[in-house]
Amino acid sequence: MRLFGTAGIRMKYPEELDPILAYRIGLSLSRLGLSDTSHLVYDTRTTSHVLVHALVSGITAGGIDASIIGLAPTPVAGYAGLKYKSIGISVTASHNPPEYNGFKFYDVEGYEFTRELEKRIEELVSTPLKPVEWSKSGKSNHDPLPLDNYIKDLVESSTPVKKTWQPKVVIDCANGASYHVTPLVTRLLGGIPITVNCSPDGYFPGRPPEPRKDVLEKLLPLYGSVEPAVILAHDGDADRLAVLDRHAGFIRQDRLLALFAKILLEERRGLVIVSVDTGRVIEEVVEEAGGKLERYILGKTHERVKELGASNVIMAGEPWKLIDTSWGPWVDGVRQAALLVKLIVERGKPLVKILEEEKIPDYPWDRRSYVLDPPEVRVDVYRELVEELKGRLGEPSNIINVDGYRFEYHDGSWVLVRISGTEPKIRLYAEAETLERLREITETVDELVKKIASLKNTRVASITIG
Repeated sequence: MRLFGTAGIRMKYPEELDPILAYRIGLSLSRLGLSDTSHLVYDTRTTSHVLVHALVSGITAGGIDASIIGLAPTPVAGYAGLKYKSIGISVTASHNPPEYNGFKFYDVEGYEFTRELEKRIEELVSTPLKPVEWSKSGKSNHDPLPLDNYIKDLVESSTPVKKTWQPKVVIDCANGASYHVTPLVTRLLGGIPITVNCSPDGYFPGRPPEPRKDVLEKLLPLYGSVEPAVILAHDGDADRLAVLDRHAGFIRQDRLLALFAKILLEERRGLVIVSVDTGRVIEEVVEEAGGKLERYILGKTHERVKELGASNVIMAGEPWKLIDTSWGPWVDGVRQAALLVKLIVERGKPLVKILEEEKIPDYPWDRRSYVLDPPEVRVDVYRELVEELKGRLGEPSNIINVDGYRFEYHDGSWVLVRISGTEPKIRLYAEAETLERLREITETVDELVKKIASLKNTRVASITIG
């Protein structure tokens, strides 16, 4: 039974994921032999309470104890896994629409589950399993202390060396799980938090939970009288962070990853791992700072960190996501926010000025999603698209096919096409040194997708930019 996508389990409730399946997943978890305890957090979705209790029923029926931390960001589950040598679990569908829900799992070292563990769960869920005998059932309780410890340890590890400014920081939590955490962390680090969409609401009334450029830039006029040093925007469970400036708009995630890499490489040299959809700026900054760069599968950079050992990796990153191995091996959007607030407080200037001082370039880029009707044809359309692209935009200087196909060209431009692992979409990512070249790439892919879909008697239902 296929359950896992790029990052955990995400399904529509109740058509695909219901309390009965959640119970079976919990019972399967108890058979992995990872730990005799588990710690659970959940996001603000309307179905999270139902699913967390169903999951706990399965876990305890299998003889494992379960501590429900409560409503908290997903990174807290990774933190709890490491700190308490426990199975960390988050009930969330991250940035998916409100009708979705799901689970993310962490091992006793704080790593997201590997594909091997995910496959093992899928096998067990498909196997008839019985609860343990009555005398061996696990216990459950509610324990918010791990969240308190997470905040305390995060603030201690992110405290500014010197405080030269008390900046205003707009924080948009998407009505999600970070509503009570990131604002508090910001204040404790010396910033003045100004909250937007920070009332918990599983309908996500303020904005869609995916912190996309097209969604967030519409909100910029709201901040005219505030003049914040930076605008921080989470997704539904706060493993992601998007960043904006009141005047410059959306700050591309690649530039932030490059900034993090430059700062962390000043402390020690080593390897930086990034997903295949990231741009040239990271590669340029890492090489100039004396580090090494490796590209890996989107959503699975944590597996590469685990394989190599966290002590041998400086950081791992994807758009919106950062693993700072000095903090822990999990993706953590609240950690990102803390590092940025720390930097702004220490430097005494807005983030865009810091990016300019650090000479982090900003190349033209684009990100698109193609939804086909019916969605089932997307795999066939994707395969033909890859074949059509070979040589279409010039002779590639390099082709990377660890996750989709990334074609790199001699002029520094590149394009990546891949099947989304979380939604029924084909994804396009592209970058170039000039807007003209970028338009050539995106218009070519748009035309090819439409042409291939037409030949298969289907249509492109939508093209979303951002």
